[in-house]
Amino acid sequence: MKLVDQTLSGFVDLTASNAPAPGGGAASALEGAMGAALTAMVCSLTQGKKKYEEYQELTAGVADQAQALKAKFVDVIDRDTEAFNAVSAVFAMPKDTDEEKTARSGAMLTALKGCTETPFEMMELSYAALQLTDRVVGKSNASAASDLGCAALSLKAAIQGAWLNVLINIAGMKDQEFADRYRAQGEALLAKALPLADSIYEKVLHSL
Repeated sequence: MKLVDQTLSGFVDLTASNAPAPGGGAASALEGAMGAALTAMVCSLTQGKKKYEEYQELTAGVADQAQALKAKFVDVIDRDTEAFNAVSAVFAMPKDTDEEKTARSGAMLTALKGCTETPFEMMELSYAALQLTDRVVGKSNASAASDLGCAALSLKAAIQGAWLNVLINIAGMKDQEFADRYRAQGEALLAKALPLADSIYEKVLHSL
């Protein structure tokens, strides 16, 4: 059964078990999905409200984009676990001969790259969702302002959790150029996303 088809209790129970996956990557993707969903919800709660008439077009557009990002986060939940499983499968490959060792090493590099690309995608999605969330702070239903703060916190957790997964997979990777590129790109994303998440949270906090 796909992770996204689990019940909520089933997902958290599986995460809490001795199964190696789902782990932090899938959990980070779920955090991101919740953050995007909360932003979409706040925008939806703003629709049709006369008090926010001037922001109807803005919140309608952000709601649609947040829904799309939520769907991408949900899709990556299982893809992250599949990428991890590909790494685990390499450990079962034989390594008795030089040819087998070479094949195993190549397969491991390919699998680790997949395990890096998936959480990096989460990071990109998280930053995109934070940008959307920021656009509607102070321009959406004030009764749901706290939910935008929660969205920012979820998205911050998502991007930082994803970053840890990037780092653990590029550590010691034989393709140094690949590792250096993802490290630089990840650090650049964090430098933009984390202050934005904190700014959203502070703006919401001071509005309550």
